[in-house]
Amino acid sequence: MNALIISAVWGVVMMFSSILLKQKSTVRNLAIAGMVLLLVANIFETNGTAFFNVDTHGMMYFDRFALIFNSIAILLSLLFLLLSAKDMEKVGINYAEYLALIFFILCGIVLTSSFKSLLILFLGIEIISIPLYILTGSDKLNLKSNEASLKYFLQGSFSTGLMLMGIAFIYGDKGSFLTSVIAPLNGLPSALLIAGMLLLLFSMAFKASVAPFHFWTPDVYDGAPTVFTSFMATIVKAAVFVAFIRLFDEAFGNLHHKWKLTIALITVATLFIGNITAVFQQSVKRMLAYSSISQAGFMLLAIYSMNTDGKEGLLLYVLAYSLATIGLFAVLAKMSDYSYDGFNGLARQRPFLALLITIFVLSLSGIPLTAGFLSKFLMLKATLAAGGSLWLVIVAVVMAVISISYYFRILQAMYFKNPEKENIITVSPAFKWTLAVLAALLILLGIFPNLVFGFYYF
Repeated sequence: MNALIISAVWGVVMMFSSILLKQKSTVRNLAIAGMVLLLVANIFETNGTAFFNVDTHGMMYFDRFALIFNSIAILLSLLFLLLSAKDMEKVGINYAEYLALIFFILCGIVLTSSFKSLLILFLGIEIISIPLYILTGSDKLNLKSNEASLKYFLQGSFSTGLMLMGIAFIYGDKGSFLTSVIAPLNGLPSALLIAGMLLLLFSMAFKASVAPFHFWTPDVYDGAPTVFTSFMATIVKAAVFVAFIRLFDEAFGNLHHKWKLTIALITVATLFIGNITAVFQQSVKRMLAYSSISQAGFMLLAIYSMNTDGKEGLLLYVLAYSLATIGLFAVLAKMSDYSYDGFNGLARQRPFLALLITIFVLSLSGIPLTAGFLSKFLMLKATLAAGGSLWLVIVAVVMAVISISYYFRILQAMYFKNPEKENIITVSPAFKWTLAVLAALLILLGIFPNLVFGFYYF
């Protein structure tokens, strides 16, 4: 509850800061200070100190899984602001409002990680989605940004309709919105319950950008300002998957045998479409959009397995994936050329920066000694533990191998192609060392994953 209250209040503070504070650097520092406060308050609550004791009447439950994920989401948001808050100034004049919307999105993320009622899930998803529609179209002079925002809004509204219809079906069958009373303990589920479950599955699949509901993702990610693409492709996607696994574990866990095969088929389609399509992209930004679809396929394995290994692996996976992707997008935001050629010769011009990008790429590819490798391993381990799923593991491994081909094109451009003077990337020392923190975390978590798991079970 600490994070929920503080993020909402700080979002309002950031809105008024646009009137009271004239210097953008002061507004930026205020946002970073708020994120630090948010992180500290959530860590306090994880250790048993809740500043705000509010009776939610059983509609929310801040268990350890939710609190740990909230800490991860807030930490990633803090690193995102440290890297990219300055680049938001280039998007438009409403700088403070952009930062306020990020705090409101965090408010929605807290709701989606701790809901016990389908109403809270709906509120959380919409509190996340509506600010994202605005941020996607925030570059008002860019037609691609306007187009992306419109597409996102129209298709997002359609998925919201599916979610509401699913919730209505479930309420009609059970007479309750609480996840604890939805799934039958014995006997066959009713047709209304199955229909409601499928509609919720389709809606969550859209929000998580998994096949066959992924069509909006490349255009929206490509058209949105790069700094906001970074946020929605990482922290927001992670929050949706946490809500996804919580919903199907608590509400439909007793029906696991009925929807398990459906999730497996969606996983295969997502891995195949995401990886194969990414191979043919010439823009790194668009490639990362399809990469996010393929990474979503791996995250779906946690929902397929629905066991302790899957939940643990999902926490590490969203952390590893988000650290590497935020780092790559932060570099892209500094570039004028988003194609692979924009990275030509970077290792000769900026060797330290190229080394950091290499670590991000290796982690996304799942190369050993990085958190990306270990998180993929845990996903595969959880899938095998679920039983009868060797074929799914083989498909996932093959697709992970294919992903190396498009990730390593970045390394090929940096180390084996001649540099182009006009593509020199100018970054500050603070930016480089913040990137170094992200890279160090990827290596550290790849060697010592108990830094996450130990905190989870402490």
